[in-house]
Amino acid sequence: MALGYIAAFSETLGLAVIVAQGIAPLKDALVSEPEDHVKAAAAWTLGHIGRHTSDHAHALAEQDVLRHLLACMVHDDSSEDLQTKSKRALKAILAKCTHMQSLQPLLRYAPVKVQKYILKQMSCVLPHDVEARRAFVQNGGLQFLQELNETVGGRFADFAQNINQCYPPEVVEYYSPDYSKKIMDKIDDFQPL
Repeated sequence: MALGYIAAFSETLGLAVIVAQGIAPLKDALVSEPEDHVKAAAAWTLGHIGRHTSDHAHALAEQDVLRHLLACMVHDDSSEDLQTKSKRALKAILAKCTHMQSLQPLLRYAPVKVQKYILKQMSCVLPHDVEARRAFVQNGGLQFLQELNETVGGRFADFAQNINQCYPPEVVEYYSPDYSKKIMDKIDDFQPL
């Protein structure tokens, strides 16, 4: 917890913890420690390290911390304290994370409450990054977004609309769940000469 207090004090001290290789032992405690109170302290500390800037969040994302925080948050056997601290840490890191390669896999497995934060970050990053937009389509993210928007609906409408506006309308339509039905209807309605 001392590292968490140090990292929370300033960006510079948070970066010092990262440079001193402080993330790996904290991640190890989060993954392998049998005691939930120790895992909760590690989650809390990681949240304080990653909450400052996108560079801090990127360092955590590169070491796969986000996925492990999510796992602690959703695991049924996790204590309430561990779930709460993991959720808070994840939200704080996600608010600064611009590392699309880490955000996209989380989108599929996160609960709806967390998906909202992931989509919010994606809607900020995608308009400014061509490679990220391309990767989002190639990795199935745009298709998953269309499916998610259809099933969950209004909760994500603003974020989905912002992300969809990063792509030509034909691309968004192609990845919509009802696209194949529309094509089949056109075939049924088509009259050959």
